[in-house]
Amino acid sequence: MLDPTVQKPLLGCRILIVEDNYLLAETVAEVLENAGARIVGPFVTMVEALERLGELTAIDGAVLDIGLNGQESYPLAEALQTTGIPFLFLTGLERRNLPRQFERTPHMLKPFSEDKLIGRLVEIGVSRD
Repeated sequence: MLDPTVQKPLLGCRILIVEDNYLLAETVAEVLENAGARIVGPFVTMVEALERLGELTAIDGAVLDIGLNGQESYPLAEALQTTGIPFLFLTGLERRNLPRQFERTPHMLKPFSEDKLIGRLVEIGVSRD
């Protein structure tokens, strides 16, 4: 019998998605669900995600767009950093344009490869441990 974590490397992980493009948010959610994740959101604004973050049961990781309808998701990223929740930016913004405090934050450019997105989440420690 195959180990389910090989086929579903994010099995049971609760992953927050914050993305203002509906179609992209749905695509990311589908990719992660196919890898076994349980999706929290997606949220389209940083404020909505921040407000709900306190209400949500623990999450295991997050995928954040930076530009959200004229706002930036940095306050949410700070909250995730503070709590030690692994996350990555999935954005059109080049790494060199990130604020210094996020220069080491995992980062992927859009458009993205499904396998690379899943692999990066596993690599940064998104798990149910």
